[in-house]
Amino acid sequence: MNIINYITSLIIPLFVLITIFIGIKEKKPVFDLFIDGAKSGVDTVIKIFPNLIALFLAINIFQASGLLDFITNLLNPITSLIGIPQEILPLGILRPISGSGSMALLQKNLEIFGVDSYLGKVAATIMGAGETTFFTIAIYCSVTKIKIPKKLIISALAADSMVILSSIYIYKFF
Repeated sequence: MNIINYITSLIIPLFVLITIFIGIKEKKPVFDLFIDGAKSGVDTVIKIFPNLIALFLAINIFQASGLLDFITNLLNPITSLIGIPQEILPLGILRPISGSGSMALLQKNLEIFGVDSYLGKVAATIMGAGETTFFTIAIYCSVTKIKIPKKLIISALAADSMVILSSIYIYKFF
């Protein structure tokens, strides 16, 4: 176990050193290229900043307003028919929207049900296999200047739904 910790702590410094070494070997201005990269990174942050602010504000309003609980209670009769536990439903709804919000729900589920419980395993799998779909789409579309296509959102939400359903059914059968 110690050797794994040692190797993982060396990965980033080794990557930086190898990059510098290759740059010097190929006679490229390593520092100038680094500065150019940093400038383009700042430009990217400036481009996506308004979208991030709007998205974070919408997520906080969604959580604080009680809308998540309302939607969960509204969907529960339908989702219980296909086997989605009511305790997992809020995480399934929030995961495509907010990474930090869904992480808080995961932590709550793990504290209540335990790490090795059925609901704990399903929640952890949803967190690991799912994606913050709307965040990713918003960032991607703002950087590439592509309008958000309906088909992209529909297919991404279908993939998120499959993550939820497959994690539930895999742990039911195994």
